[in-house]
Amino acid sequence: MRQEKNENLTENASEQTGSSAAPEKAGKVGTEKKKKFKQSPTASHLPEHGPVGENGKEVLLSLRNVDITFGKGDSAVRAVKNASFDIYKGETFSLVGESGSGKTTIGRAVIRVNPLANGEILYKGVRITGKIPHSLDREVIRNIQMVFQDPAASLNERATVDYIISEGLYNFHLFKNEEERVKKVEHMVEEVGLLPEHLTRYPHEFSGGQRQRIGLARAMVMEPELVVADEPISALDVSIRAQVLNLLNKFQKERGVTYLFIAHDLSIVRFISDRIGVIYKGNIVEVADAVELFDYPLHPYTRSLISAIPIPDPKLEKHKVLFTYDPSVHDYSKESPALTDIGHNHFVYGSPSEIESYKEIRAKGVPLKSITILPDDAVAPPEPEEAPVDESQFDREPLSDTGNPWYTVASFFLAPLGLLAGLIFKKFRHKRNAKACFRGAIIGLCTLGALAAIYLIFLLLALL
Repeated sequence: MRQEKNENLTENASEQTGSSAAPEKAGKVGTEKKKKFKQSPTASHLPEHGPVGENGKEVLLSLRNVDITFGKGDSAVRAVKNASFDIYKGETFSLVGESGSGKTTIGRAVIRVNPLANGEILYKGVRITGKIPHSLDREVIRNIQMVFQDPAASLNERATVDYIISEGLYNFHLFKNEEERVKKVEHMVEEVGLLPEHLTRYPHEFSGGQRQRIGLARAMVMEPELVVADEPISALDVSIRAQVLNLLNKFQKERGVTYLFIAHDLSIVRFISDRIGVIYKGNIVEVADAVELFDYPLHPYTRSLISAIPIPDPKLEKHKVLFTYDPSVHDYSKESPALTDIGHNHFVYGSPSEIESYKEIRAKGVPLKSITILPDDAVAPPEPEEAPVDESQFDREPLSDTGNPWYTVASFFLAPLGLLAGLIFKKFRHKRNAKACFRGAIIGLCTLGALAAIYLIFLLLALL
């Protein structure tokens, strides 16, 4: 069923960012300085339905040229770079990548936690990022919920399960009387496999799987249309993972919920996703239907992720040859990369020459083999040598070592403390801060000594 559903999914290149030229423009700014994205107008309320794409499906969520940056100036970190993709109503769109690639950052941006440095996010065709009306903000919170990765950290340890699940109902007044509220909460608790008597308990009294069920019940009781599932099963054992995934699939069938599923385990993503997006260091490198992506993983990073999937047979796993991704194979100094549609609803990030080679590979129609198993008598290829460690990186000055002039001013008036602070900064390699403290302390001591000398001279003159 899932495979047939995946094969019937279609997406036009124009829908990748809302316009036909947007994917091309997205990549051409790779290393160049980007112009400020012209945002779409917002509205006071969400429409009943979103825009319909050329494939006849309703576009529920659209990311257009999204940039997310943390910090300012030289210490700024660009966590997400020009991300663009669409999510259709009723589907499961999975975002996969290694740790630190920007998956959770995008998910938190969708629920308006992380602000955007550039670009915009549209929900049902309405911009929900940046400054929006209060009424629209409440509707977004009501319609988009999130299931967090760590069930223990995302639940209030001092609140009962009843209050945790009911908090959204209280905030949005989604019940007529207390009897209806209790009925909704008890029904949702039973839906996720817990018992009504659990409502009076606290989160620390439950196991990890039960806590994740509570988090899922808290999100689903709001009856959202979009759920951002941020690695909801990564902290659970195998048997509990299957139960949580079955619950997610159950809610999708019964309520038509749309999922943005964030994960790094492709073995699970393969069987629950309609479409998959692969992200590497903030860049969306490949987007395709689940079956298409596993049959034709064109980007080298996607192939490396697939080759890392464990094989249940220990003998085969022992003789498996991993495909290692080397970013140096790309030369973007002359040609700017872009996320381009190569046909079959398949988008790949690459330079024009790389895109042409990807199209040729896909045109052959021969599925690519990402996992290689050596015969028992074969000699395993030597492992690549590790690159030498650049020891100079350990001597780099910390980012907080700015030599703030206020250190000099404070040390001038408090010279002994300034000398002590300078010694502490010097011990932790804050050279500029230490220099500022020493400078202020020395000037302060010299000034104090000069004033003392002048005082003594006037005192001697007075006595004589």
